Amino acid sequence: MHKLTSLLHKISKPKDSHSAGSPLQSNLTCCEQDLYRYRKQRGVNLGSWFVLESWISPSPFRFAKTPAQSDLDVAQGSHAKEVLKNHWDSWIVEEDWNWIRERGLNTVRIPIGYYHLCGIDPSVLHHTEFDGLHDIFEGAWNRITNAIVMAHRFGIGVLLDLHAAPGSQNADSHSGVSSHKAHFLKPAHMERTIHILRILLSSISSFPNIVGIELLNEPQPGDKGHNTLKTWYTNTIHELRSLDSGIPIYLSDCWQTDDYAGYIASLPQSLSITALDHHLYRCFTVSDTHTPISEHTHSLTNASAATPQLFARVSSKLTSCSSAIVVGEWSGAVHPGSLHGLSSEGETKARREYVNAQLELYERYCAGWYFWTYKKEQSGDRGWSLKDAVGSSVFPQFVGMRVRIRCNGNEDEIKSRKNSANKKALSDHSAYWSKYSGDYQHWRFAEGFCRGWDDAYMFFASSSGNEPSRSAHELGFIGAWTKRAVANHMKEKGESHAWEFEHGLSQGLYAARQDIELIYC
Repeated sequence: MHKLTSLLHKISKPKDSHSAGSPLQSNLTCCEQDLYRYRKQRGVNLGSWFVLESWISPSPFRFAKTPAQSDLDVAQGSHAKEVLKNHWDSWIVEEDWNWIRERGLNTVRIPIGYYHLCGIDPSVLHHTEFDGLHDIFEGAWNRITNAIVMAHRFGIGVLLDLHAAPGSQNADSHSGVSSHKAHFLKPAHMERTIHILRILLSSISSFPNIVGIELLNEPQPGDKGHNTLKTWYTNTIHELRSLDSGIPIYLSDCWQTDDYAGYIASLPQSLSITALDHHLYRCFTVSDTHTPISEHTHSLTNASAATPQLFARVSSKLTSCSSAIVVGEWSGAVHPGSLHGLSSEGETKARREYVNAQLELYERYCAGWYFWTYKKEQSGDRGWSLKDAVGSSVFPQFVGMRVRIRCNGNEDEIKSRKNSANKKALSDHSAYWSKYSGDYQHWRFAEGFCRGWDDAYMFFASSSGNEPSRSAHELGFIGAWTKRAVANHMKEKGESHAWEFEHGLSQGLYAARQDIELIYC
């Protein structure tokens, strides 16, 4: 189709990080990077690839120093360089990227530690627990960039997550050390982490499939440390956006979701994505132990329950300020006590319903989600391992909208459907506002509707050439995308009645998605 083909021809890699982040780019100058950043992210964590966790991949810990729980223990053990090199080169290979794509997943979250950046700047290790271990970790960065390139080959986006920061942002071993103490909030550690994140961003800006940087994974600031963490968040956002004004930034909510959503809403308005990362598990607390899996499922599907209410409330708040909520970690795991009394067949059915309940919730309210984790070294864990969950039919074989019919050669038909939908929407819009006296500019609504329709089709057109059986791409960060479009409209046409353009844009996006789903998926 000529129109979609021409749009794709205009999608190009950004010349530099500043042009990539320009918040006023119209849909006709949308770059490849924008399509990766703003689309709905359906993903999986590549856990224990770089930041190791022994319960996921025990082999790298066989020569580790006692207590053999963290990356530092592995690095201080025997044969560390060889062990890490072999693991990095074998844990995720090309067939894994293809498996991920074939399931409709379009993004991965890759947890890394600050020490994995020493290959580009050895200073990141100075005055830290990893000082002197440059030789052990210097090969990591090249493998991380190779992973980004390989992901791009398969049309997969990459969210880089700083899982381990200087001083440890939490007391867990996946923060890089086994001390079980969090000292991140000391000024020296916070300043060093900003320096590290600047190095990270400067090294990845040229990759079109980077969907964002997560500043910290699961920080534990304690009851008195949240204000300090928020101040650090604010300073870090400023520093990173001085390098790349458009880089999407992901912030952990520390399981204080309403509070941190309010914090994001209080930030100076930005046309770039600032996403709130929430992690949802139902297997760790005493209450989880005694809660049947059916009740966990009901708590996710009942619209009046606390969790759906939270997601609805936070999603609405964040969308209005060009942000969104993302579930950066979730799983199908429950405590064994939650499965008590179920037969093997009953357990499989209950697990499937639990997973589907989560997916439905995240699809409704989130701009993205990432299952934890892709695989485990020992197979059979269908709660935590996506590969095992899919293999046992606990997790769907495919997520998102699957392209059934190639969108090819029917430009006139799409234009006709757009015009028809626009005419009806404009008529309804005009009829509603005719009840209220005022000076209106309904042409802005019509222009917005067409813009929304075209933008939705632009994302769809980026879906691997609309190949049948592939995942259909769709806009996910709607609030951020809308604010960009409205700002561009006001710049070109003036601020008066921009609200009509915004209303039209919203309806055009929705109408086109329905059209795409009905005709092609």
